[in-house]
This record gives sequence, structure tokens and C-alpha cells, in this order.
Amino acid sequence: MATEATTPSFHTSDFRPVPQPPDLHPEMTVTPHDGLHFWQFMIAGSIAGSVEHMAMFPVDTVKTHMQARGSCPIKSVGVRHALRSVLKSEGLAGLYRGIGAMGLGAGPAHAVYFSVYEVCKKYFSGGDPNNSAAHAVSGVFATVASDAVFTPMDMVKQRLQLGNGAAYRGVLDCVKKVLKEEGFGAFYASYRTTVLMNAPFTAVHFATYEATKRGLIEISPESASDERVIVHATAGALAGASAAVVTTPLDVVKTQLQCQGVCGCDRLKSTAILDVTKTIVQKDGYKGLMRGWIPRMLFHAPAAAICWSTYEAAKSFFQQLNGCPESGTIT
Repeated sequence: MATEATTPSFHTSDFRPVPQPPDLHPEMTVTPHDGLHFWQFMIAGSIAGSVEHMAMFPVDTVKTHMQARGSCPIKSVGVRHALRSVLKSEGLAGLYRGIGAMGLGAGPAHAVYFSVYEVCKKYFSGGDPNNSAAHAVSGVFATVASDAVFTPMDMVKQRLQLGNGAAYRGVLDCVKKVLKEEGFGAFYASYRTTVLMNAPFTAVHFATYEATKRGLIEISPESASDERVIVHATAGALAGASAAVVTTPLDVVKTQLQCQGVCGCDRLKSTAILDVTKTIVQKDGYKGLMRGWIPRMLFHAPAAAICWSTYEAAKSFFQQLNGCPESGTIT
């Protein structure tokens, strides 16, 4: 005789639900647009850019001397020789010539840079934090806007880095002389090259940064909040180094355009990117296009780590100020 299967049910108070262990891999969420206002992105970016460039300025000076080599006193492309030459001719202060121009340009340029990036990232990504294409495109838009702000001061900065005090007495003197002798267009002589360099630079930089950051979070999500600074610094360093090496040839062209006629360097007959590239290759061969790649990489790896860590820390401060939920959230 068939017996009917029954499912026992327990109603006694002796049986209680067993508490489940906590999820070892909690899902990491990203708050929409990080919960910040446009002006807060600008301030965070401005602080990050200023800290980054001021901290790494001596390395940038060595790179500029190496890339501007023409008729200049520095004849070697070696890092140690370039550093020794600067210290011998001007002392330690020579490594900081032009830092005033950097201070005037880095803050506003990075305010534009990061705020445009965040707005574009929100628009293009559609809320998907893993959309690398959106991050790359947003980076391109950011650099076009920020380079328009930064290029004039970058030109002044590089001329001051090369000068020994005879050519220009300071930022204001350099601006006045360039306007009088070369006209306003000289401030933007390298803008096209800068954009062509920084467009792929930022595309590689932001895409690598966002992908690396997400990858590091997925490896150890339970400790991601505690190791926030390490995550941002590591992702930033890798992104900065990768982008720096890839775009060194265009950076050499940019330096040649901005420093022509300074410190005895040859004045270029044509400012067309292709013509300048040919001139460099004729003088030094194709290896001339990679001059300064070591200090450039040594600059951008720690600089990006400093910049992203500072930027994310500033964002975190504003998130707390705005009362945004922060625990378990990686921005």
C-alpha cells in the first residue's frame, strides 16, 4: 500500500533559524556621480594637480633638459649627466626654476581636467563602472579642455627650467618678453602637439587606472575600504608609467616647440609636428624621439600615484561633508 509522502514541519520554539555567515565577497557599489557637486570635483582636482607637480618638479626639470638638447650646454641624454649639469651650473635651486609658473598653471588646469572627466564619465558610462571605453573617451575630453588652460604656463615653465637667469628673470618677465618678441601665438605653439600627446596619454591613463582599481578591489573586496589609499596609489602608478612611455615621442616634440630659441637651442623653421619629428630624427636618429623616457616614467608613476591618492582623498572629504554613504563604497 502506497504511503503518502509528507514534509515534516516544525513549529516548536526549540528550532530557530541559524544565522548565516557574513558574505565574504560583498558587492562593491559606486555612488552615482560620487555624490559630489561640480565645484567639489574642481577643488579636489586642483589640490591633486598642485601636490603632484610640486612634489615631482625636480624630475620634470631633468626631463626638460634632456629633451631640449640641441645647442644647449647639456650634450648628453643621460639622466645622471643632466642632473649633474643642472646642479653644477645653478645648484639645487636650478631644479626648481619655473616652479612658480607650474603653481599658477597646475591648479586651474587640473580643476578643469578632473571636473570635465567626472562629468563625461557619468554621461558616457551610463552608470557602468567597468566601461573602459567611456573612461578613455572621457579622458580625451578632459585633456583637450585642460591643455587649453595649462599650455601657456607649461611653455613659460619649460623656458625658465632651461634658462640660467640671463634669458628670463621670472614668470612675469618671461611672459612679457614672449609677448613682445614672439607674440601671443607662441604660448600655444605646442597646443596641437600637446593635445595629440595627451589624448592617447589620458586614454591609456584613465582606462588603465579604472581597470586596475576595479581589479585590485575584486582581488580583496573585504579589505578594499581599509586599503583605499594603496588601491588608488598602485592603480595610479601603473597608469602613469604606462601612459608616459607610450607618449614620450610626442613629449619630445612638444618640448622642442616650447623651448626653441632658448638657452641656445635651435629655432625651428616649421612648427608642424611632422617637420619637427623629422628634424629630431635627422639630428639624433629615432632614439632621439625617446629622449627623457626614463625621467618621464619616473615622474609620471609616482606623480600619478600622488595625484590619484590626493584626488580620491579630497573626494572622500567632500563625500563626508555632503553626508554621502562611504562604507563599502569605492569611488
